[in-house]
Amino acid sequence: MDARPIGIFDTGVGGLTVVSEVMKALPGEDIIYFGDTARVPYGSKSKETITKFSLQIVNFLLSRGVKAMIVACNTISSNSYGELVKAADVPIMEVVRPGVAACAKATRSKVVGVIGTEATVRSGLYEKYLLESMPGARVYSKACPLFVPLVEEGWTDNQVARATAEIYLGELLDKGIDSLLLGCTHYPVLINCIKEVAGEGVTVVNPAEAVAADMKKLLRENGLESGRERADGHTFFVSDNTPKFERTCENVLGRRYGAVKVDIESENCECPCCS
Repeated sequence: MDARPIGIFDTGVGGLTVVSEVMKALPGEDIIYFGDTARVPYGSKSKETITKFSLQIVNFLLSRGVKAMIVACNTISSNSYGELVKAADVPIMEVVRPGVAACAKATRSKVVGVIGTEATVRSGLYEKYLLESMPGARVYSKACPLFVPLVEEGWTDNQVARATAEIYLGELLDKGIDSLLLGCTHYPVLINCIKEVAGEGVTVVNPAEAVAADMKKLLRENGLESGRERADGHTFFVSDNTPKFERTCENVLGRRYGAVKVDIESENCECPCCS
């Protein structure tokens, strides 16, 4: 048994969709979450910058004594995962492969759409893994850079969000896709809007469920389960604290959680215990 927490991190609030599924699948596990709200979005940044920022977060979570981590960000997973694994002495999971596996199960025609940030789409990793999993499949990718700011702003189900989704998804729907993989953890916050635009004939795949299931398996196989029926408590850190974070927590997790602001570059925490 191992009572240490699981670390989960993202560029902003999108990773809360993964937190939600982990809470459901692993109710006895404590979670430490970090959202880099001061430097979001990562999708338009270079691979070098993405890696630099994400290594800072990994080091911060390691200093908090986590027993495993989830990179709850497709941009980081597809650009920097290898470097993060080398830097950590605990298991680290990414979100790309679980999403690919879920999409392969969902599609009937093997005509698949993938949406993500510019950096995720540019990496080509989803196409590579999907084609390895489903030889002969047709995979169409589309960068949707405005989705992340919409989620961070809380504009998830209004006319602006729907108009943006119609523009982004129209090209993929014209290709005849029967499944749409959400290649960014921010995007499930927009899932109602995306499903409305995609229509009933398209299965929208949220990788967060598969990620949580994989983490449950990892903890069990490595003897890292807490052994508790209920978690002692969850802790949330951000690099810039705004009311939007608490509102998104309420929307995604069903309650408002307060977050502690951290200067991630110097790792100077503003919480009372560190001041």
